[in-house]
Amino acid sequence: MSKRKSKESISTNGECISQVQKVLRERLCYHYATGKLFGIERQYRHLLELLKRTTIHGESNSALIIGPRGSGKTMLLNHVLKDLMEIKQVKENLLEVHLNGLLQTNDKVALKEITRQLHLENVVGDKVFGSFAENLAFLLEALRKGNRTSSCPVLFILDEFDLFVHHKNQTLLYNLFDISQSAQTPVTVIGLTCRRDILELFEKRVKSRFSHRQIYVLNSFDFKQYVKIFKEQLSLPADFPDETFAQKWNNNVQHLSVDKTVNDVLQNLFHYTKDLRSLHFLLMLAVSNVTVHHPLITASDLQEASKQYRMDSKANIVHGLSVLEICLIIAMKHLNDVYEGEPFNFQMVYNEFQKFIQRKAHCMYNFGKPVVMKAFEHLLQLELVKPIEKPSVRTQREYLLMKLLLDNTQIMDALQAYPNCPTDVKQWATSSLSWL
Repeated sequence: MSKRKSKESISTNGECISQVQKVLRERLCYHYATGKLFGIERQYRHLLELLKRTTIHGESNSALIIGPRGSGKTMLLNHVLKDLMEIKQVKENLLEVHLNGLLQTNDKVALKEITRQLHLENVVGDKVFGSFAENLAFLLEALRKGNRTSSCPVLFILDEFDLFVHHKNQTLLYNLFDISQSAQTPVTVIGLTCRRDILELFEKRVKSRFSHRQIYVLNSFDFKQYVKIFKEQLSLPADFPDETFAQKWNNNVQHLSVDKTVNDVLQNLFHYTKDLRSLHFLLMLAVSNVTVHHPLITASDLQEASKQYRMDSKANIVHGLSVLEICLIIAMKHLNDVYEGEPFNFQMVYNEFQKFIQRKAHCMYNFGKPVVMKAFEHLLQLELVKPIEKPSVRTQREYLLMKLLLDNTQIMDALQAYPNCPTDVKQWATSSLSWL
């Protein structure tokens, strides 16, 4: 009987854990419009009012949401759209078109994407249009019904907005802003960008048609609010299926928020970056450790996640190198110290390595030059070394100028963690007089 009970408790606990993982991963990974907004309530009200005027009253508008990466521009927009869609009139009528400057690299591609998202491929068919403006006007005309207020409002969301500015003649932006100024189909254009000088990049005709509404999103919260955000992001919602477990989880999160170790981890991250995506990534690493046998997050989980987050990828690559490749990196380090960061070539590195071999012949095998060259080329493939100039037919490989992409601290830290590194090699790395 007790075995059956324990099995049932494990399965219910397992369901709870999988539910916790689902809720938190959706919140941390997908920028879902859940929870509260932090420090951008005023911007939220402004944007919601703007979009309501378009969707309910048929006004046309344009606005830019400006802020550094990770400041919450997309999250702000998702929250506004979620709340708008709860209004029945809006849900039935509003059409959304999402464009991204990284994907729609020219106006032709952008127009095809607009046609696809508005489901007007059949209407366009094989029609030939004289200009971009004519094509866009035709698409919007196809959506009209009756007067301006009863037409379907169209919301254009342009992510990476600054990349659209570099399109030829800024035709797409000109036509979108022109339509938003004229008494045609109700249209709102919302651009998201991290460039504060975006208006300076507009052509004169585009600038004159833009409404000059700019919504700035900045991470202006202090550390106390940052800890509050940490609590909000980790807490389970009130409608979580298992109330007892949710209460236990939320009490644990409350204890974590006042724990000194956790506060130190958060303070390090806060001083490094206020970007909430970094906090989400840290929490995601910690949440991944939650299992049936380890159902609650601990301070050590967050410490471990912080170590993983701050891990140096290049130093990790060095851990996997052979002793010969490590020796070549140390030779380059010494050349950098002697020549004060001037570029070097393979021959110089080889000569430096040979000096070391001659002094320490008892502990290191003397590799042939082709073998050393192969090891050097491997470092080049791993991008630990970078050529300063493009290889030409005239220049021999041995004399091509190179630059080391590791600094001294990274090299020394990697050597300390390198398994079974010969003592002489470590001593050579710490000695600054090896070139004499």
